[in-house]
Amino acid sequence: MSRFRGLWQASLNATKRALTWNLEELMPPSERYIFNFNSKEELKKWHLYSDSEYGGLSSASLEITESGNGMNGIFSGNLSLDLSEGSKWNISRSGFCGMRSKKFDGFIDLDSYDTIAMKLKGDGRCYISTIYTENWVNSPGQQEDNSWQSFVFVPKDNWYIAKIPLARYLPTWRGNVIDAEMEMNPSRVVGMSLSVNAEGGVPGAKSGPGDFRVEVDWIKALRSELPVQ
Repeated sequence: MSRFRGLWQASLNATKRALTWNLEELMPPSERYIFNFNSKEELKKWHLYSDSEYGGLSSASLEITESGNGMNGIFSGNLSLDLSEGSKWNISRSGFCGMRSKKFDGFIDLDSYDTIAMKLKGDGRCYISTIYTENWVNSPGQQEDNSWQSFVFVPKDNWYIAKIPLARYLPTWRGNVIDAEMEMNPSRVVGMSLSVNAEGGVPGAKSGPGDFRVEVDWIKALRSELPVQ
């Protein structure tokens, strides 16, 4: 190999290495923690809701406790199909509870990820994972965030890592799927929630009124698809 060709090859190899290093530096990590229920401080990031706000009798709690697996969140309560006597609300259904994150300080960008993963230990019920995103275009008459939901079946008694592709989340409005062509804006995620209904869910899951309980270790975003070389 000539001296000139050797210098040219060395320069080319150095350029390739530099480009590779730059790409690796720019590429986000393959996973990103969104919530980690390993401290009681985590409770400050969430608030609870249920049909009791509309005359229902369901109730829920969220606590952080220590177990053999370390600190975990426990979302539990009771689902009731009954309404309080003399309720002024005319709701079409009761029997739901949820834990919703308080709005992020701005938003988080999950555009580099394609999957939401949750480490859970449940009771055989089907839960609902919701992602709230900022509207693509906010107008004076449309200030609410978009919401996207997917079912999460949580097997009973054993820790289970549920992986939900973002493509599986469907646009919803007040709990009902919207029959419309919409695209999620994963770069502007403003919050999340985990909820449970007494009725509905996937076949084979426990349903109906009564107690519910699910332990939550963490919620992450994953990038399962490798970039095209």
